[in-house]
Amino acid sequence: MSDVLLPATADLSRMLAVAGAFAVPVHDVRLSPDSAVTSSVELGEGRGIWEITPGTVTDVETDELFVVLSGRATIVVEGGATIEVGPGDVCLLAEGAKTTWTVHETLRKVYHSRT
Repeated sequence: MSDVLLPATADLSRMLAVAGAFAVPVHDVRLSPDSAVTSSVELGEGRGIWEITPGTVTDVETDELFVVLSGRATIVVEGGATIEVGPGDVCLLAEGAKTTWTVHETLRKVYHSRT
């Protein structure tokens, strides 16, 4: 697996405006660390690729749609559903949902969120 470097978000936006399309092999994209457990790359306007290592974290969600590329996790919504996600799964998260993620295997996803 080779590392794919993406242009800066502003450059990517200009490329998309000129070319009308952009594709990237998401499994090979090099991500930048956000914290000790997460890494990501922004693709502009609430879109991106995100990865999290095994462990348990809590979050308050945005209105988000994501597709799991690799890994597995259990997501518990406070007062709501408990879901298991893995490769190929599409998930919708509700704005303001308080979640606990138990990541069993490093999880990588592509996402689009509305804020």
